[in-house]
Amino acid sequence: MRLLDYECQTTFWEDFSIAEHFGEEAIRDTYKRAKAEWKYDRIYGTELSMVLNHKCWYWYEERNTKLSQLYAGLWEEWHNWVLENWKGEDLTYYLRVTD
Repeated sequence: MRLLDYECQTTFWEDFSIAEHFGEEAIRDTYKRAKAEWKYDRIYGTELSMVLNHKCWYWYEERNTKLSQLYAGLWEEWHNWVLENWKGEDLTYYLRVTD
């Protein structure tokens, strides 16, 4: 899958799509595992942010407020974590790609 003009490097979109079939707790678990594994990888961490954001808007457009809000909350948590913990080139990369 391509997000805008960005070539995906991970399976995050597919991972979250699978988790959606098992409910909100599975989505949260998928997020926790991705965060734990990739929180210091600027490429995968940036892509995690992008997928969470796109999933939020996808479910908003599908009129599924519950999932849209869940993804919005996860994105906000992740985004804030990145802003507080990433520095230098990692943060610059994140901000450039997600802008």
